[in-house]
Amino acid sequence: MPTLPREQPEPAPSHQARQTAESFGVDAQRYDRARPAYPDDLVARIVARSPGPDVLDVGCGTGIAARQFQAAGCDVLGIEPDDRMAGLAQARGLEVETATFEDWEPAGRRFDALVAAQSWHWVDPSVGAVKAARVLRPRGRLAIFGHVFEPPAEVAEPFAAAFRRVAPDSPFSGQPARRPLELYRAGYEQIADGIRETERFHEPEQWRFDWEQSCTRDQWLNLLPTTGALTRLPPGPLAEILGAVGDAIDALGGRFTMQYTTLATSAVRAGTP
Repeated sequence: MPTLPREQPEPAPSHQARQTAESFGVDAQRYDRARPAYPDDLVARIVARSPGPDVLDVGCGTGIAARQFQAAGCDVLGIEPDDRMAGLAQARGLEVETATFEDWEPAGRRFDALVAAQSWHWVDPSVGAVKAARVLRPRGRLAIFGHVFEPPAEVAEPFAAAFRRVAPDSPFSGQPARRPLELYRAGYEQIADGIRETERFHEPEQWRFDWEQSCTRDQWLNLLPTTGALTRLPPGPLAEILGAVGDAIDALGGRFTMQYTTLATSAVRAGTP
């Protein structure tokens, strides 16, 4: 998480922020339509380095990543705590069990890979890696990944100013307009530390995939309401923020290039059954 100004209290760890964690399903259709997929090279690497096709997708949401693994020939089971997100994933052909990962009961089932796409920060770190080791087969692969996408300053700064204006009491209002990549990389290093502490995995690997995508005004304004800072805002403040961001993108000619980095921490389950 970004460092907040001293006058603001430190936010609770992400896994304790349940209202935000469970807010993404407020418009599951928009989430599924607007959120970007993951690099094909990432999916191919996980599949190639796993001992078999059985994949558990933790916090699968609407199934964006899960459908990519299905297309790569995997059998995927999703775990998702939000009924609205799970329902859409099921409608798209994914088998989903509705629960948090902490409460989910594997009932003796084991998997060749456990993936978490943009979701591991919602899992209690005292439970996550330990339980992952329990449900993975020997040589099974744990892969935790997510996107870093910070728009250019010409878009990010009007967003931050509008957000501070309409939601000054939000813990998100103290965040800088753009956060450095190193901040996100430090988060994935923390994930690696948690994996090491279990003593059930080989040394974690850090992967990085850089890519870019042209983004129109409409595409970005469609995606923004699916982000954690905005999912719980009332319609009026949300419209004010989107208006300010839309004006900023119009000033750039109606589109901009989004530089994405997809980061991953991955490790192989050690030992015998």
